Amino acid sequence: MKLDLKNEDSKQLLEFHGGLFGALTPFIIFIVGVVTIALAGAPDEKGFWPILLLAIGVGLILAKNRTAFSEIIISGMSQKIVMIMIMAWMLASIIGVLMTLTGFVEALIWISDQLSLDSISFVITTYIICCIVSLSTGSSFATILICSPLLYPTGGILGAHLPSLAGAIIGGAAFGDFIAPISDTTIASALSQQAKIGKVVKSRIKYVAPAAVLALIGYTLTATLFHSNKSSSEIMLAGESEGLLMLAVPIVTIFLFLKGKHLVHGLLFGLLFGTLLGVISGLLSFEQVISLDLENFAAKSFVIEGIYRAVGLSVFTMLLMGLVATLKASGIMTKLVNFATLHTKTKKQAESWIISVMSAAVLFTTHSIVAILMVTDFSNKTGDKLGIPKIRRANLLSLVACIFPFVLPYFIPVILMANMTNTGQEFGVAQVSSLDVGLYNFMSWGLLIVTLMTIFIKFKNVKHDK
Repeated sequence: MKLDLKNEDSKQLLEFHGGLFGALTPFIIFIVGVVTIALAGAPDEKGFWPILLLAIGVGLILAKNRTAFSEIIISGMSQKIVMIMIMAWMLASIIGVLMTLTGFVEALIWISDQLSLDSISFVITTYIICCIVSLSTGSSFATILICSPLLYPTGGILGAHLPSLAGAIIGGAAFGDFIAPISDTTIASALSQQAKIGKVVKSRIKYVAPAAVLALIGYTLTATLFHSNKSSSEIMLAGESEGLLMLAVPIVTIFLFLKGKHLVHGLLFGLLFGTLLGVISGLLSFEQVISLDLENFAAKSFVIEGIYRAVGLSVFTMLLMGLVATLKASGIMTKLVNFATLHTKTKKQAESWIISVMSAAVLFTTHSIVAILMVTDFSNKTGDKLGIPKIRRANLLSLVACIFPFVLPYFIPVILMANMTNTGQEFGVAQVSSLDVGLYNFMSWGLLIVTLMTIFIKFKNVKHDK
């Protein structure tokens, strides 16, 4: 997916009663509410809707120009990137339902039995598979949406530790988001610093490799310590080989991504191909494609079910991006960047400030690409002033972008992963909360460790980031 690097900040600042505190109050309400729900173990993002509406309502009351505030909310909700994300989620969710109906989960269980994969090795295999998929697609969202409905129920039936299993999926998604050359995060960080994408990707091996090793160790330990025992008879009864034919669907979809096709293009074609394949093979009936309940004036379809599953996250995303737009319009991030510029004197300070300002941008906007665009000028100016190589700056931005959004419970990737764990309910596999998803994402925690080491321990050894 191509990235528009134009700054979308409003020309006129949005002012609030109470100044800085007034502008931040809606986000404080949002973050406190979401974290509270996450800590309570609620995995359903629909619970965030009232909190977001409350936050937006408080922002409306505090805004000095309520008409401008309202227009900014609508503008933020209707951004092109938001619509693309929602369309992609709906299509991927429908594909997930399709794959479940056609017996692909049972086929994966059958393969696991044939390969003698236990719950421990399945968690590790899941992480590796998701790393490959995210590296191929360049999209963490696509990875979560494609892999979750297939791997999560299978691992759950095999007795895998569910938080580790969910963490392995989102951890693999974070892997590709950081290093894939077609990842939006990679593209945005490289282009914002005028660095060549190829060289940026090559330089990231030294960051991602130790983080991936740490992740493998983490998943191995937790999967070993917390797995449940399933008898082979239980597994064999659940596994059937007929659904293996549907493996062609994710293969075709990923192939289209590798060919550079648009995210929506790849998913829509994959859906059409999978539906046709399912009907022709007899794995999917016409009644499952579409049927009419005339008595209740209703229609039934796996498409309807898939879209329904995506509604919660879609509404959450629209409301959140509307709220984020008001933060951008308030000029808070611009003030933070200006402050950091004045207080940066050394190279080590500059790198620390780049990470700090980027972290603040990510935490407040909850959007990695938006955050990268916000700190572009600061990163360029301080980097050029103090001799920080362009590639190094791009890597620091991406490191932050692949840590917080994948571990904190109020970010979309974490909420999406928690939401996708409901695909296991049909097989008696419980959901996992967004708090557990982030906690067990050892890939992003590994990237955090590597980031701190490169700044405070091995600062002198990053000269080759040029």
